[in-house]
Amino acid sequence: MGTEAVIVQIILNGLMLGVQYALIAVGFTLFFGVLDVINFSHGDVFMLGAFIGLILINIFSKLDMMTGGASYVLVLFLIFFLCMLVTGMVGILFERIAVKPVSSGPPLMALIATLGLAIAIREAVRLFYPMGSESKRFPELLNPIFAGTSQAFEIKGVLIRYDNLLIFGIGIAVIVFTSLYINKTKMGLGIRAVAQDSEAAMMMGVHRDRVVDVTFLIGSALAGLTGILNGLFYNTVVFNMGAMGAVIGFSAAVIGGLGNIYGAIIGGFVFAMTQAFSAAFIPRGSEYMDVIAFGVLIVFLVFKPSGILGEKMHERV
Repeated sequence: MGTEAVIVQIILNGLMLGVQYALIAVGFTLFFGVLDVINFSHGDVFMLGAFIGLILINIFSKLDMMTGGASYVLVLFLIFFLCMLVTGMVGILFERIAVKPVSSGPPLMALIATLGLAIAIREAVRLFYPMGSESKRFPELLNPIFAGTSQAFEIKGVLIRYDNLLIFGIGIAVIVFTSLYINKTKMGLGIRAVAQDSEAAMMMGVHRDRVVDVTFLIGSALAGLTGILNGLFYNTVVFNMGAMGAVIGFSAAVIGGLGNIYGAIIGGFVFAMTQAFSAAFIPRGSEYMDVIAFGVLIVFLVFKPSGILGEKMHERV
């Protein structure tokens, strides 16, 4: 494989990770934009989405619904939809029991509350999911869609898997849909209004509590979807994957500009590309890629603390 092919392959790997990081980072930036809180339980909602996906897959498998054909695609769509719905409702519940009661107090209170909630979610999965402390194999759900093919194709030495393309396509489609929802709908206008000035928005008739609920529904649903995409990409999930997911997602949001939805997306891809190129070109880079990526974060905090796009107080999401 030539140098150019290697670089293209690395970029493809970075894009696959970047779309996942971006989805998590968008949730962080939505929460911060609307409530000025950093919700560190968000990473464990991401983990919860992966395990909810596993539960749904087991249920549909026992019902003999995981067979080939057009019905299989419908079942996959139902799994994605139900996972996003459940994690979205869980996000609303968590907001009401852990975030809303302390949102009017110092920001540190909300931070501690969400950290405690994250630990509670993580330990609940470890204790109550069968053999929850062990890594779980995540089924290769997308391969049956491409049955009868080679599952991959090669262009000038670059190997591209069909399932990876589909994962990337799903992630991009959801990001585009979320952006359109935020910018083109009445509720999206309410979210942007509350992010800009909560009191003024309420004076104009915006129902703040409803906006907050919808924000947590969207952000948590995105995290749940990302949990399934992560499982499909790595074919394994573990109960403590949410801790690193939270740190990376928050870091991506900071790199892009915390409070800016487009910055969160860019930050996710920047963080992923940094990891991918570090793993490929630095000796023992796979061991140090996280260290290097977080080093980049520190550089951004020192020289451009507002992030790539910079936080605009009048246009936070």
